[in-house]
Amino acid sequence: MKTRILTLAALLFLGLTRALGHGGVELGPNGGRILEFSPNETLHGEVLYRDGKFTVAVLDKDMKPVELTHQTLSVAGGSRLQPERPPVTREDGRFVFPALKGDRYDLVLRFRNGPDAKTITARFTYDAEVCSGCNNPEWLCKCPPEK
Repeated sequence: MKTRILTLAALLFLGLTRALGHGGVELGPNGGRILEFSPNETLHGEVLYRDGKFTVAVLDKDMKPVELTHQTLSVAGGSRLQPERPPVTREDGRFVFPALKGDRYDLVLRFRNGPDAKTITARFTYDAEVCSGCNNPEWLCKCPPEK
């Protein structure tokens, strides 16, 4: 009996955390998700997904593209016990890496603005499920945050 109650409580908790995590995502000039790439909000990353690949554009405080020179990006995602580390390349002034398998997983991006710069870690959950409120994928949900 205790096991059933604990299982039910865990399922309710997981459902609530998913519902409360809905909405409130900052979107960039191209409709991608904005991540902070600096401690003082002077650099951002705009993450987009298309054709099985993620692209990450580096933007300045005015949301204008920054030329990639010595910046680096590494990515890990999926299971915490066995995270995948997809290769990150550069194409057309953006970082590009392949999507992982599945429709919902965590991604951790580690950005460095130069060889001597401190590493900035940004995290988000990629969730391809479509939001019923705005018809965007959940990871790009435009709905206001729920209270």
